[in-house]
Amino acid sequence: MRRPKMLVLMVTLLFTMSFLAGCGSSKAPEEAGSKYPEKPVNMIIAFTAGGSSDVQARLMQKYWNKYVPSQPWTFIYKSGAGGAIGFNDIAKADKDGYTIGGVNVPHIVLQPIGQGAQYKPEDFDYIAQVVTDPQVLVVKKDSQFTSVQDVVEYAKANPDKLKVGITGTYTGNHMALLDFQDQAGGIKVAQIVYKGAADLNAALLGGELDVMMGNYNDVMRSLDMMTILGIATEERYAPLPDVPTMKEQGVNVVADIRRGFVAPKGIPEDSLKFLRDTFEKIANDPDYVADMEKAGQPHDYLSGDEFEKYVMEQQSHAQDLLTKFGLMK
Repeated sequence: MRRPKMLVLMVTLLFTMSFLAGCGSSKAPEEAGSKYPEKPVNMIIAFTAGGSSDVQARLMQKYWNKYVPSQPWTFIYKSGAGGAIGFNDIAKADKDGYTIGGVNVPHIVLQPIGQGAQYKPEDFDYIAQVVTDPQVLVVKKDSQFTSVQDVVEYAKANPDKLKVGITGTYTGNHMALLDFQDQAGGIKVAQIVYKGAADLNAALLGGELDVMMGNYNDVMRSLDMMTILGIATEERYAPLPDVPTMKEQGVNVVADIRRGFVAPKGIPEDSLKFLRDTFEKIANDPDYVADMEKAGQPHDYLSGDEFEKYVMEQQSHAQDLLTKFGLMK
């Protein structure tokens, strides 16, 4: 009589243990997924403090703190080489999800194919695009130039004399300037290169330059001292309705800088999902959108997958232009 009772007891015990184990395993993924982030996240900025990349990231940080109040960002500035130093540091960072950074397009396309940068666009996990910032041709208020055509005519009459400032080489500013030179009939100018937007603005205002090719967001706070001669958009830009496009003035240039955020390729899938979901929440927050408008940041969100697709599509145009100017490495 004891054997059947013992058998029933053993079966009951095994069933209970199996049930408890099953309950435990069903909770594990949820618990594991809820842990990230467990510590502050490093944010690498590849340009100088105070430039538009930094301003935008600081604004994004404000809303990161709203949605992820327990773990702030730690800002790390790695400027130089048109952003290539900082972009490379992002690509080579630990793949644990605790280092992310801001990137600019076309910079991350141009630098590997033209400059021999130690990273390539495929070395990143793409989180989100947040900005499309049009390129502008800018002078000081007291400049002799009052239109894009004035600049073109002077450059044609004085080869290599026009001093044009840009931020870095193999950057969005550099690409826009090359495009401008090409579309203006092959004009030759003296390119003067600066580390960051703040330095470039100071050089123009200090009289070191005749003209600068920059981003709208980098100059919009200094328009009391600067004049935008032309903007590189398809149509007139809503915040600057009185500024003609370069196309209107006979130079067929459409160029912008896209800003977004990435992580090194291969971070944990749950961490990437968390980052993408959080950035999407921020991008859709009405208060964030309002703050972007106040800051002059041209809000333009793309998901991580959409941003990656756009980046990969830019490589062909970049290769063609760099080849034309003999700048392929």
